[in-house]
Amino acid sequence: MPLAATDPVALAQALIRCPSVTPAEAGALSLLEEVLAPAGFTVHRVTFSEPGTPDVENLYARTGNAGPNLCFAGHTDVVPPGDEARWTYPPFAAEIRDGVLYGRGAVDMKGAIACFVAAALRHLEKSGGQFRGSISLLITGDEEGPSINGTAKLLDWLRQRGEQLDACVVGEPSNPHAIGDEIKIGRRGSLNAELVVYGKQGHAAYPHLAENPIPKLARIIDRLSTTPLDEGTPDFEPSSLQVTVISVPNTATNVIPSEARAKLNIRYNNLHRRQELEEWVRKQCAAAAEEVGARWDVSFSGTGDVFLTRPGPLVDTMLEAVRAVTGRTPRLSTGGGTSDARFIQAYCPVIEFGLVNETIHQVDERVPLADLHTLTAVYEHFVEQFFAKAAA
Repeated sequence: MPLAATDPVALAQALIRCPSVTPAEAGALSLLEEVLAPAGFTVHRVTFSEPGTPDVENLYARTGNAGPNLCFAGHTDVVPPGDEARWTYPPFAAEIRDGVLYGRGAVDMKGAIACFVAAALRHLEKSGGQFRGSISLLITGDEEGPSINGTAKLLDWLRQRGEQLDACVVGEPSNPHAIGDEIKIGRRGSLNAELVVYGKQGHAAYPHLAENPIPKLARIIDRLSTTPLDEGTPDFEPSSLQVTVISVPNTATNVIPSEARAKLNIRYNNLHRRQELEEWVRKQCAAAAEEVGARWDVSFSGTGDVFLTRPGPLVDTMLEAVRAVTGRTPRLSTGGGTSDARFIQAYCPVIEFGLVNETIHQVDERVPLADLHTLTAVYEHFVEQFFAKAAA
């Protein structure tokens, strides 16, 4: 029996049954291609590689040749299910019980992909394909992983082909408790740092013959942790530096280690940029290291800068759609972690709106069927109004 792609529940079930734990495609992108191509979408499957990372397959599909190009972005990869014995139903069985769909990816974020595809196909049916503009989907298999061979490279591939994105909705689960709670209009940036303090290994009974790096590391990370970066902005909460890992190369209790390391994560608002933060970290490390005579080094890594989409046509159209369908007025939020919107913001205005995030990454991840239908209705209203305004 053919899949009813305008039914978000059936499509969500089919996607969940593809065990696409990062970086496996596991049939999820093939399923989307099978649904989209007959509906008139031109579908591209693109695999990206990077030394030291797994190859990842991605998908870009578009119907229409004119602008504006409204893009939906998402990911079919999911986190591992963990101990499957703890699940009420198998994590990739997509069981429905008492009006609730269970499965890994039900919320994050195969459910939202199913809702947008259903909404887009309904719009094409209603309009007979005659509308001013294009609808596209940008789907990666590398959002839950290192995010190296996914959205960032796919966007660059689009740029090289001359593809223009005019607005984008990322279907991440943006709502804390109910559909219509929040629209994400921004996210803080994320910067990782690894700090190493060098010492001299020796016997704990003869500290004068060694140099213990641990107290020196402690002084440096204390300064980093207790020096505020800022007090927040009207759009963002204060930036935050957290020490996430402290390690030494030995576990023996009678050995002073040769070095001590700490890993840090900074979530930063729109008062900062990565290069400035790196200089700030180096300055704080140097000041504390001078106090205790530490020999040190620091390295940085990060996968995205802060982004903010201020209220305007894209935000207003989603606000109107949410109000029309749910009766709620969503809060415009910049809280939470990072998403692939951090890459997309360099190409076009982008917002995030999806399902309720209460069970993401958990055992028994699940979504009420009513939420899938509500989100589909929101997306459908949004798409209709987006193109109606474009034609006005």
